[in-house]
Amino acid sequence: MDDLDICVTFCKDQPSTPLTDLMRKEGVKKIRMALGNYVKHLKTEFSQGMILPTEKAFNKQNQEAQAKAKLDKTQIGSSTTRNPPNTGVKIPTVSLTMKDTFLTSPEELYRVFLNQELVQAFTHLAAFVDGCSGGKFRLLQGNVYGQFAELIPDQKIVMKWRFSSWPDGHAATVILNFVNQGSETKLILEARGVPSNEEERMKEGWQRYYFDAIKQTFGYGARLC
Repeated sequence: MDDLDICVTFCKDQPSTPLTDLMRKEGVKKIRMALGNYVKHLKTEFSQGMILPTEKAFNKQNQEAQAKAKLDKTQIGSSTTRNPPNTGVKIPTVSLTMKDTFLTSPEELYRVFLNQELVQAFTHLAAFVDGCSGGKFRLLQGNVYGQFAELIPDQKIVMKWRFSSWPDGHAATVILNFVNQGSETKLILEARGVPSNEEERMKEGWQRYYFDAIKQTFGYGARLC
């Protein structure tokens, strides 16, 4: 911050005022201090969980979470009704479509979904992302995971996507289409095979933890004048 140059000037054809001198002496110090705090906050906020060498760490984390969940269920009491094990019976499903616009190029937006560090940035949590066709992903503390089924660079991502609470072996097919609109990119999401009782949760999750989070983190939702 000490190497940052901050220049204070006044409008053309306007005389200098005591406020100008005050800003040059004291205001600059305040601005430098505020920027320093801002940079410090960014480093703290976006460095959380940025180190994740292997998927093994996530498997361990998921096992611990499952063990805790089992313990919690045991403590509730024996009168609690337990869900029957998955017997392979088909569950009712629905399809849904979502659309949103991002102030960036298809290339940049496409990369956000496949780059592990970028995923960790907008989720603010550790994530495992193998951004290639057939590669797996796991994010949001293991609550969401799946596999990339098809990738068309800068145009389309097809993935097998699921919440960890869904029946074992069941995943929705999520298709992301990136439509170039000049200075903007329209993102069209098509999801098939979503459990019918999870439709609203799916929509809210994608809107909050993907679309809104990406805009807020990378500034893809605000127009700069």
